[in-house]
Amino acid sequence: MSVRDEQIAVYDAAGAVVGAASRARMRREGLWHAATAVLVRSQDGRSVYVHRRTDSKEVYPGMYDCWAGGVVAAGEDPDAAARRELAEELGVTGSAVRWRFRTVHELATVRFHAFVYETRWSGSIVHQPDEVADGGWMPLDELRAKLGDPGFSFVPDGRQFIEEWFSRRLGD
Repeated sequence: MSVRDEQIAVYDAAGAVVGAASRARMRREGLWHAATAVLVRSQDGRSVYVHRRTDSKEVYPGMYDCWAGGVVAAGEDPDAAARRELAEELGVTGSAVRWRFRTVHELATVRFHAFVYETRWSGSIVHQPDEVADGGWMPLDELRAKLGDPGFSFVPDGRQFIEEWFSRRLGD
């Protein structure tokens, strides 16, 4: 089965699962769906892993992101999807994935409910070559400064989520 034929969970605008559809149909029709996003922080919490997406990615190719994640499959629990995507994209396994918040991303025909998590990691990062071109650790203050630079090519959903994360992390 190709990635475009993969069955994903279809949600309604309010956030309830209402069925399943192929990834291709979801993209073509702009169906509401769900996706996970996992922020990988250094053990001391001062840095996050920022990566550049490959130029062949279907959505936001070649742009930077600080989240590992992806679409929730039909019948899949978002917590399980978060761990799966973290392992697939960055090779991070066995790390506790902590729930942070749920939000909505809607930009043109890209509409989804985001399940946002974070983890702390000190091990090696192994990029999935079809999805991640390169990456490295970036201090949080540097990332915050880069987000203010309109020339920094950062994925729109990732920008939304990290800005929301920054606004919520008082006392973290």
